[in-house]
Amino acid sequence: MSITDTTTLTAAGAAGWNAEALAEILANDEGRPVLFTNARILTADPLIGTLTGADLLFVGPLLVGVGPGIITAAGDDNAIVVDCTGLTVVPAVVDTAALAGGRARRSECVGTLTPGATTDFAVVPDALAADVASAVAVVLTAPEQVRALVAAGRPVLWAGADVPGRATAPEAGIPAAEDLTGSPRVGVWIDRNDFLHQELTPDGRYDETRGGRPHAYQGRYWIDGDRIDYLDDLGFWAYGEFRDNELHHAGYVMKLG
Repeated sequence: MSITDTTTLTAAGAAGWNAEALAEILANDEGRPVLFTNARILTADPLIGTLTGADLLFVGPLLVGVGPGIITAAGDDNAIVVDCTGLTVVPAVVDTAALAGGRARRSECVGTLTPGATTDFAVVPDALAADVASAVAVVLTAPEQVRALVAAGRPVLWAGADVPGRATAPEAGIPAAEDLTGSPRVGVWIDRNDFLHQELTPDGRYDETRGGRPHAYQGRYWIDGDRIDYLDDLGFWAYGEFRDNELHHAGYVMKLG
């Protein structure tokens, strides 16, 4: 059955779907667990596989349980319950290499619905979810058919519509440079072997000296939390990460000089 064939059916079924549960989830500031129950779950985990009539339990961004029978403790734990009868739950982050059999170890798989993973998943009608790929295609091409899309434990789509106050992606394009005067991360960063000197200036520019060769690379940079992104004047992108007063970049570990 195609998405077009089921548009009227699924749209009617989505109207008002678990509206009370959504309100509870959005107002959940107490860390209450959330349980999606009575679902078919395509975990994309090679050990767990596909589950039917199963439950998915999470607390905030952490997925803590998957499988049948979890609903029995819902009352004990004061869980918010979302009935998913006739629906399939799939990972919202898809590991294409793993699905194609390209991961040698289960622990290398990402984007699975495995306890301990990040709570990123989608809920779509069974008829539109023959497998993970077809279910994810619904999210991308027909979001009005999606019962729920949850990112790090917070709903993004619900009953085919945007959730009020949902997170939104940053605007596409290169942002304007910020004035970083006074930032503790502005200055000259030097690696342990004194080979790489990377100067970050307050106007959002960087200038690298490598092995005594000045201006080896120059360009713009942006800092977002502990991440730094570089756009070199030659056109390529790179990144680094600030960890415990160190700057890790391309295998180098630097400290402020």
